[in-house]
Amino acid sequence: MMEFNKTRKAKAGVLLIASPRFKDLGEGLQRGTYAERKGFVVDSFINQLRKELDIVFPGVVYDRDDVEEAMNSFYTGRVDFVIAEYLSWAEDFAWIRFLRDMPQIPILFVNHAREKVSFENTLDEDDFIDFLCTGNLVGSLEASGSIARTKRTEVKTIMGSDQEIFQQICVYAKAARVKGLLKQSTFGLLANYNEVMWSTYVDPYNLFTKIGAEMRFIPYSVYAEAIEDITNSDVQIFKKQLIDKYKVMDDVATDKLDASIRASLGISKLVDTYSIDAMIFNDIDPAMFHLIGLRAGFYPNHLNDCCSVLVPEADTGAGTITYILKLLSGKRVNFIEPFHIEYGENTFAAGHAGPNDYNGSDPEDVIIARDVRFAKTNYKYAGAPFAWYRMSSGRKTMAQLVEDNGRYKLVCTLVDSLPGKHLFATYSHSIFRPAGMKVTDLFDKILNVGTTQHFALVDGDYTKELQILSELMHFDYYEFI
Repeated sequence: MMEFNKTRKAKAGVLLIASPRFKDLGEGLQRGTYAERKGFVVDSFINQLRKELDIVFPGVVYDRDDVEEAMNSFYTGRVDFVIAEYLSWAEDFAWIRFLRDMPQIPILFVNHAREKVSFENTLDEDDFIDFLCTGNLVGSLEASGSIARTKRTEVKTIMGSDQEIFQQICVYAKAARVKGLLKQSTFGLLANYNEVMWSTYVDPYNLFTKIGAEMRFIPYSVYAEAIEDITNSDVQIFKKQLIDKYKVMDDVATDKLDASIRASLGISKLVDTYSIDAMIFNDIDPAMFHLIGLRAGFYPNHLNDCCSVLVPEADTGAGTITYILKLLSGKRVNFIEPFHIEYGENTFAAGHAGPNDYNGSDPEDVIIARDVRFAKTNYKYAGAPFAWYRMSSGRKTMAQLVEDNGRYKLVCTLVDSLPGKHLFATYSHSIFRPAGMKVTDLFDKILNVGTTQHFALVDGDYTKELQILSELMHFDYYEFI
């Protein structure tokens, strides 16, 4: 998928329903007709939405032709979701037709509440028209029954003040946008499933039909060709950027550094060639080591420029959640597995070998070091270096996605990454403390859900977005905070 699609705003259709029998009431009055008064409210709402969203709004819906025009514009405009609201009480024929005929799409049914109405009584006709205009609650109640009767399970109802509604729409929009983008995404499996971790296997048919991403299988031979196509100039430019910014250990061999850079740029080239959004790399396959001679150790920033991700050990579920967090946040997303618990400190150590995104980190957090795990092997570039990254400190969302007999389980929590020095050779890593709970309780809960060992990690709190996305995607959602 093109980068500008992955970084675009969420696109929302807006369906605002009003009553045709009220439309011209109030003609000649000081505050105008019902339609004119609702027009001011609508303009304010649409302008507010346009601050954050790409909006498709064909106009207020009064009749059958209006609702059919709205549905057509939403479909042809490829909106991520629809914001629907009754502007007052209104006839329900347009709403029921919309629920029946609109293709399956996330729908956010909103209900604005007022802090105070503009009238004391309705003895004056001008005030009576305002009374009719404020009757969105009766309209919403009327509409709610048809949501249940038509079994539109993708409808979420929210209520609140103008600002509360806007904030909830913005969070929902991020999740709906990700759902839409997943259907346009392509994953690359380089080159096969991981035979030493069967629990990472994901059915590619389910991946496409239930999540949306298409899986491409890329042979190691094609990877080798991509590496051969990387020029010496490309390698030297990349190397200069590395050594100008990061410390290089004294025992790093120049030829092995060049080979690791070349192999890393080869992955980046495959991402471009196949338009890959998430590269799922089996980086511990002996076949890959025999052919390539090493495991790529760097994470080209070009992947971030493309808003794509790279994950190791052929874990498609972990690759999916890494990509989801990338789309939600636009930030650096890391790939980890918890190593051990130190309950006296209420902490756990976690990290992972192989390429991990270090771009944008503080220079002191990255050291160019040998991959000592493979240093004593007979592979051509045994011990080829990698970016040894002490992951940045601060509050982070930690999440994982696993397949379970055709369903998907999404587990998430919040953790604090603690500052410190480099500790674990071969692994990019940090020490983490759960936010607000005992570390043993956290992992007891995760173990009882039944998952696997890999997690994605991103700066900030994205639990609300993940919860909504899980509802939209019909994932089983587990949040431990």
